[in-house]
Amino acid sequence: MCRIATALCALLLIPLTPSTAWANPPGMPTVIEAQTELAALEIADETHADTYDRRKFPHWSTASGQCNTRETVLIRDGQSVVTDAACSPISGSWYSPYDGVTWTQASDLDIDHMVPLKEAWRSGAWSWTTERRKAFANSLSDTQLWAVTDNVNQGKGDQDPSSWRPPLASFTCEYARSWIDVKHDWGLTAQPAERTALAEMLATC
Repeated sequence: MCRIATALCALLLIPLTPSTAWANPPGMPTVIEAQTELAALEIADETHADTYDRRKFPHWSTASGQCNTRETVLIRDGQSVVTDAACSPISGSWYSPYDGVTWTQASDLDIDHMVPLKEAWRSGAWSWTTERRKAFANSLSDTQLWAVTDNVNQGKGDQDPSSWRPPLASFTCEYARSWIDVKHDWGLTAQPAERTALAEMLATC
């Protein structure tokens, strides 16, 4: 982000604007691709729920320069984002696709893991190395990370689509496509009720 001397950088506000407004994470699959990936998911009951510990997924690691993963997602997904010298966003606009609300304070947003860390753990991440879990928790190359309204994310918690869907119905299709793609790409399993819910959500596309 800021590439000049630290002392001077501290005196400047660097505007960082994404190439498109309200950017989405990269790699969103088409509906047909998501249907194929859903059919390929291993269906299994979840396990190891009682051994989950969030600390086993080191997250918000340094992504580039002064910016950690959270800050990078806020810059990517926002519009007209301005950061301070430490890469902390101090102004901008962010559209939360889960509920359709636009925010102007970064503190009103959480960076949601599309497939929650605890859900991933129960679906197979319990057997991963710490490095793989760190990569999953900080993944910027797929649709795992989204900037969304904080209390909506907190309401989602560790629920899968069989028990939680985004309040904004028009995002249902995209949500299912993202969830399926993340589980498929990372080799995570799905429960029968979860698969049924995802198929229903894809039918809305």
